[in-house]
Amino acid sequence: MRVVEPLFLGKPAAPSQQSLLALSWLNFFLAGMQTAFGPIAAAYLAAREWTAKDIGFVLSIGGIASLVSQVPGGELIDAVRAKRLLVATGVVAVALSALILRLWPSFSLVALAEVLQGITGGVLGPAVVAISLGLVGHAGLAERLGQNQRFAAAGGVVVTLTMALIAYSESPWAMFVPVVLAIPVLVALNRICAEEIDFGRASGAEHAHADRPERAGRYAALLKNRPLLIFAISMVLFQVANASMLPLVNGMLASEGKGQAAPVVAALIIVPQLIVALLAPWVGQQAETCGRKAVLLVGFAALPIRAVLFALTSNPLAITAIQVLDGITGAVIGVMTALVIADVTKGTGRFNLAQGMFGTLMGVGASLSPTLSGLIVHHFGYWAGFVSLAAEGLIALVVLALFLPETEEDLLPVDH
Repeated sequence: MRVVEPLFLGKPAAPSQQSLLALSWLNFFLAGMQTAFGPIAAAYLAAREWTAKDIGFVLSIGGIASLVSQVPGGELIDAVRAKRLLVATGVVAVALSALILRLWPSFSLVALAEVLQGITGGVLGPAVVAISLGLVGHAGLAERLGQNQRFAAAGGVVVTLTMALIAYSESPWAMFVPVVLAIPVLVALNRICAEEIDFGRASGAEHAHADRPERAGRYAALLKNRPLLIFAISMVLFQVANASMLPLVNGMLASEGKGQAAPVVAALIIVPQLIVALLAPWVGQQAETCGRKAVLLVGFAALPIRAVLFALTSNPLAITAIQVLDGITGAVIGVMTALVIADVTKGTGRFNLAQGMFGTLMGVGASLSPTLSGLIVHHFGYWAGFVSLAAEGLIALVVLALFLPETEEDLLPVDH
């Protein structure tokens, strides 16, 4: 049995069941809050006779704000001791954003709301991971991330269905759902015992009083971290292939007159989330026994397979079944990303900064994906678009397989 972190000189990780249960429900309700933005917000604005151009513009503003906030957010999380307060501030900002969309849907105010919500993207998710690491330590992180992903996926499904039912009934109250959810989020956050979140451990430091290097030194150390760079390259390639997969599927269904079935579109989103909820804890367990790399290879391999299958069929039922592969990939990436970053930054005190830099690169990859796939589809059709995504995903898999070392210390050779 694995015990205390060998590098950590502070108190051992011994979180209470109250804190762990509260962390699970924090993930559930927080994911539900964040579900309200993106496609659901776009549909809400479209129902209020916003043009596609204006909707796209304000969503892009929010995306840019999220991208820009990643690195500063990571630095802030590493520096701030009151991580629960940081999350609470972000939750209030998200609730305020949803309230603006519901009560004052003018262009300027909605743009402000998207900026507010986007800025929280660099703080909320990484801060929850930091709290998790601060509570359970590195030895318990894999299992904890699995539970986090399970509850987050379940929360996303429940809130998506709830908001879809409200919208289907033509009620104007859908955007109040994230405002209401802020209450249980804050309650769950308050139930996490602050004294159990070790500050040093939450940033991957050797001990709570470890000296923080100058900013230039922090960046230089991460840029020289070879396993981190290899993983980042693999994940950027993965995002270039993955981010536009579902939009291409929706576009293909619409172009063939099959996009009118709203349940099909909803199923394409919900089915992967259900798979994530089922598999995420198991993924965390396998990461401990089989190693990080083996689990990552499975998740990466599912992507090109899914793209090839989409190229071969446009049947809505078949496409919905294929989305099970997206759930497998989602469970693996959701658990393994933070876990591998924690492995390769262990003892540095720069875990959250690394998360922020990683988030920026992932955002760049996701931003490039629709443009590249859109150009290919425009000139050569949807079949070629999916084949190109399969090729990109295969390149990501090869880079991961050939160059990323195993990052779990217990599975490394003795003389490593």
